Amino acid sequence: MKATLLGTGTSQGVPVIGCRCEVCMSPNPHDSRFRTSALITDGKTNVLIDCGPDMRQQMLRIGIAHLDAILLTHEHNDHIIGLDEIRPFNFLQNMIMPFWATDRVKAELYRRFSFAFEEEPYPGAPRAKVEPLEKNKSVTIGGINILPIEASHGQMPVMAFRVGDFTYMTDVKFIEPDQIDLIKGTRYLVINALRREEHHSHLSLSEALQLIEQINPEMAYLTHISHHLGTEANLNKELPANVKLGYDGMEIIW
Repeated sequence: MKATLLGTGTSQGVPVIGCRCEVCMSPNPHDSRFRTSALITDGKTNVLIDCGPDMRQQMLRIGIAHLDAILLTHEHNDHIIGLDEIRPFNFLQNMIMPFWATDRVKAELYRRFSFAFEEEPYPGAPRAKVEPLEKNKSVTIGGINILPIEASHGQMPVMAFRVGDFTYMTDVKFIEPDQIDLIKGTRYLVINALRREEHHSHLSLSEALQLIEQINPEMAYLTHISHHLGTEANLNKELPANVKLGYDGMEIIW
């Protein structure tokens, strides 16, 4: 199994428009970050986690020619607004793209993208359907078994996903002990760390490190990173040995 981090940046991406800070001006390509997303594959089935505004560039960058399903963590724009980019997959595969989402997220998709769910769509429209997603209830897509795990993004419930020895969680601020128990034993953990300062709906760096220590994975990779956190070269020097900054294009194999 393999996960590819397609984007590791916050909702504005990095560099931020108009910013001249050290991170935004960095020549290191690992400091340039699309909006947060990941692809999970077993070599046959490709499952995308979130489809933000950079989806088209992300698919082209890694040469994805087919996509079997999209998992949604939650309904914020930087995680769903790329829905229209499913059209090439609709056309190439002659299929309606399945999105796996909670009932709340489904309602938002229907409200914002009603044209993608019409029974008689206009020619060229994206075609989507929504499959039910509930915490603690595993789903199987092709040969990939996925366990949805619930966390909190401020007051909003969001979904994290465990696939065997790998767990992916973003836009998390708090997670209940019973859900943490479902993550323990993970070898590879991807977790958000927005910035050093506390934030009302995202883990700060210190909060993420505390949660990583509690889960105790073999390796943890930070995602949903803002330009306030620092450059990869500087920050990796101060992180624990089993924690690294994720970067766009990083591959995790288990």
